Amino acid sequence: MKLHSWNVNGIRAAQRKGFESYVSEQNPDLLLVQETKAHPDQVEFTSALEDWHVYWNSAEKKGYSGVAVFAREEPLNVSTGIGMTEHDTEGRVLTLEFPDFFLVSVYTPNSQDGLRRLAYRQEWDRDFLNYVSELDKKKPVIFGGDLNVAHTEIDLARPKANRMSAGFTDEERAGFDNIVAAGFIDSFRHFHPDESDHYSWWSFRGGARARNVGWRIDYFCVSPKLQDRMKSARIHPDIMGSDHCPVELVLS
Repeated sequence: MKLHSWNVNGIRAAQRKGFESYVSEQNPDLLLVQETKAHPDQVEFTSALEDWHVYWNSAEKKGYSGVAVFAREEPLNVSTGIGMTEHDTEGRVLTLEFPDFFLVSVYTPNSQDGLRRLAYRQEWDRDFLNYVSELDKKKPVIFGGDLNVAHTEIDLARPKANRMSAGFTDEERAGFDNIVAAGFIDSFRHFHPDESDHYSWWSFRGGARARNVGWRIDYFCVSPKLQDRMKSARIHPDIMGSDHCPVELVLS
């Protein structure tokens, strides 16, 4: 079973840049999408995607945030948000329940310039981890998406220069430490524990992508109950169409 996750930075923009061809070529069983920046009635797919089940959680604010999941098989249940009003207006979490696991598409809030949203981000990290941990008590969990943090220094090209930047503060990295401490497995690091120069996001400025001056901020995190089913994890920097690229997890 192949899973992909991709922050498309606008689903309608991604459509103009080959999104549907990407889906057909990669043919994942499950595709998690973040930053859709659209409501379902604003998006029309071609016949290439007519066999997919598509589920949405869009932000109340138009053109902002939003997540979706494309599934080959219909899930048992679908839910939006994490059940907390202070977090659930921005379209950041979508959960699908399947017979063997819960699948969560997540778009974590950015701490923003000047770290003006860092305090809120810390609350989010705590509450989201509690949410997936409670799910994990019922059945195993896979959550994937843009977590807006580079966990360690090998997860970004210039750690010293970004020491106090959003996405690489001590507080945000500690939030990911807590995910690992709770038992969830960073699937890419499971298979590539010490490899550097693997990134999933690049600034549009200064030819960063061409020079591979990037950050690894997109993840699949997996319940330890599914560890034996994990077969591979990779990043697809060659797939264009967004400032992020897709990440992949393969399970038996």
